[in-house]
Amino acid sequence: MKISTFSLQVSVSLMQRRRPLLELQNYRILGRILYYVPHNSPIHPGRVLTTFGFISGIVEALNGWGASYSANQSLTDSEIEIGHALIKTSLLLQVVVAMLFITLAATFHRRCVVAGTTNEQLNKLLWTLYISMTLILARTIYRIVEYFNVAELRYGPGFDPATISPVVRYEWFFYVFEAALMLCNLIMFNVRHPRRYLPRNKKIYLSPDGVTEIEGPGYKDPRRLWQTLIDPFDIQGLVTGRGRETDKFWKTAGGLGRPTDSTNTGAGVKTETV
Repeated sequence: MKISTFSLQVSVSLMQRRRPLLELQNYRILGRILYYVPHNSPIHPGRVLTTFGFISGIVEALNGWGASYSANQSLTDSEIEIGHALIKTSLLLQVVVAMLFITLAATFHRRCVVAGTTNEQLNKLLWTLYISMTLILARTIYRIVEYFNVAELRYGPGFDPATISPVVRYEWFFYVFEAALMLCNLIMFNVRHPRRYLPRNKKIYLSPDGVTEIEGPGYKDPRRLWQTLIDPFDIQGLVTGRGRETDKFWKTAGGLGRPTDSTNTGAGVKTETV
């Protein structure tokens, strides 16, 4: 069976899109989790997706820039080497971003445990994220090992295929450390979909008692988008106190939530609705 060049390019392109799409999904899910338990959030929940998405965009731009150089055989050897260096940098930065994300999630998780606001729903969500990012991290490490070996290859007269690294030469490495890991990630999110554990409305949050869900005013940030990208932790606001009047709305006297009727949900969480 013959495979056209176009079909091969589409296949490779879609294969490379899986990791960044899964990462963006994880960024959004963690942001929603922080909206759900805002009193333990290390940063503004809305900044998770924008900050990590912005950084990942730069990483992917480096990757694409490097690929355009390394694949263009009409360029000089030094320019092709620049392409290899850009891709290597991109791959290493992917590991850094993944570790920063896991650190943020773990910091939030620890705060929840210390404050006693963990429940079955929250634990399932966070462990799903940990597993997902671990699978992505394992895949990225495989890609680093693979590409660093590919970049060392020099084809020409007298080239011996036996000198190619087994990671590059044998296809089963790809099936195990790329295809299987990403497939497991997709299956896991179909089985443990976050919508099963999070409320539809992001203004509904878990009160500090770890039991009651309340609909409040939501977590707001009056700053411009470019300011949130440069200063996701709002260090300026911490210093000046400006724009942080409603940061801790869950502590406001009189309650900004709207509870009138209570029902019990499956994970032991009491949801208060209007």
